[in-house]
Amino acid sequence: MNRLKKLVAIGLSIATVSGVSVAAVSLPAQASGTGAGLAEWALNAYYSNWSYVWGGSSEGAVDCSGLIWSYCGGERMDMLGASTESGSVSAGIPRVHGLGLYQPGHVGVYVGDGMEVDARSEYYGVCYQSVESNWTGWSYWFKLAAVSYPDYGWEEFNGNYYFYEDGQYIVNTSRTIDGETYYFDASGVSSTTPSSTSVSSSSSSSSSSSGSSKPAKKTVWSNGDSGDEVEKIQERLAELGYYNGEISGYFGDATESAFIAFQKAAGLTPDGVAGSDRDVLYSDDAPEYTAPKQEEKTEEETMPAEENKADSEDNAEAKTDDEKKADENTDMTAISEGDFSDEVAAVQSRLSELGYFGLEATGFFGEYTTQAIAQFQKANGIEATGVLDEATYNQLMSEKAVKSAAEPIEYTENMNTGIAESTGPVQIVGNNSAAPSNLIVSSKENAGYTDDASKTVKKTNEITKKALANSSDMMSAVSLSKVKRSANVWIWFVLTAIILATLSIILLKRTTKKASRYDKYLAKKKKNETKAQLNKRW
Repeated sequence: MNRLKKLVAIGLSIATVSGVSVAAVSLPAQASGTGAGLAEWALNAYYSNWSYVWGGSSEGAVDCSGLIWSYCGGERMDMLGASTESGSVSAGIPRVHGLGLYQPGHVGVYVGDGMEVDARSEYYGVCYQSVESNWTGWSYWFKLAAVSYPDYGWEEFNGNYYFYEDGQYIVNTSRTIDGETYYFDASGVSSTTPSSTSVSSSSSSSSSSSGSSKPAKKTVWSNGDSGDEVEKIQERLAELGYYNGEISGYFGDATESAFIAFQKAAGLTPDGVAGSDRDVLYSDDAPEYTAPKQEEKTEEETMPAEENKADSEDNAEAKTDDEKKADENTDMTAISEGDFSDEVAAVQSRLSELGYFGLEATGFFGEYTTQAIAQFQKANGIEATGVLDEATYNQLMSEKAVKSAAEPIEYTENMNTGIAESTGPVQIVGNNSAAPSNLIVSSKENAGYTDDASKTVKKTNEITKKALANSSDMMSAVSLSKVKRSANVWIWFVLTAIILATLSIILLKRTTKKASRYDKYLAKKKKNETKAQLNKRW
């Protein structure tokens, strides 16, 4: 009975601990940080060279969500789903420090002025770059439930001071606050440090503050603003036919273009600023959108002259197969250094076939590819610029292309392009000595290692692309996070079952061992008693 009680007590304890752990993962926390604090935390991670560790959420070793969670906690598995506000990045990002950024399978931190920080991978670590970078491809911005964001007043970030109005810091303007005038540059940084960050009154740059504890009522909306009034403007523009985007409440480029089109139609100054023009916009006499008429072409313009047509046919017949092939692929010349595509891989394969490219085609146009093109140009009598222009491409793909008389350019570690020109931007922080490109030395002895690394990188990139594409097609970000959370719960249940089973086996073995000892003791006792009786008789 005692053994049974102990077993039940242990099981209940484990179940309780497991339940608390699952709940801790699933339940969001209240705001425990600030937007500026999160942005500074992320920048510190970049400048301090934090490592990327999958599942890491402690200072110095984090993954993408761990970078955010290590500062403010909250909901780690579904940050976007648990957010208090979100919107499309394509429509513009509000001027707010510490917003979250989302793309399928990855999150980052917006630190203002068009820049972001994210813990990317074991190779790249923590990166700091523009939101508009080709690599990132952010889909949504969102306000974290575990972070508080300012609506009005001063905010200190990274040693500078910003002033927030209507939930965003102001830029390219001035304000007279508590009797002192401040100027704010394009990044929102104040020209001087405020004497006090507590605001008792505020007014625009054209008037001084006096006698009021509330900010002046907003009367003008322009690109970068957000709120209910912007949503109302978008709805009216859509009703009149000028706007067909999302009613997001954010005044982005699309809203500005639609408002300018309305201003032109209404005979107003087309400056894209929604001030007193809103009176006309909301009126019954507001002009509706009318598509511009297209001029009809004359018969002479639509029908080519017979002689021109004949010349075109003659020229087409006179072209060689190489020239026709070049005409069909003229769009290939649009590729340049930094691109990653199948077209780049085709160019690299051709360079390799001619003996200029000493690696297997990776599809990434890096410094090594540039030098190979320059070597090809030099051998074929073209100016060695390393740029894949039309003349270079046509010569490269023609049968007249001159093969290399020398060995391909040696791939060296000072070509800071990753392993055999791996995909993605190079954003290595600090000392590069540990980068994989420095561990693979291009020499005759180690050429095989370089080729193997190139193949591995290419296959890995292809698998990753397919996996991300499939995951984004099959489920939304919210449903994906729910699946992850459900999987997490099941993992805890499985672990609990394993622990209970292990303890049961240990207890049963101990019980069996004790029973075996007790049986031996009884047998020995009985034997001694029998012996005593026999001695007594005899």
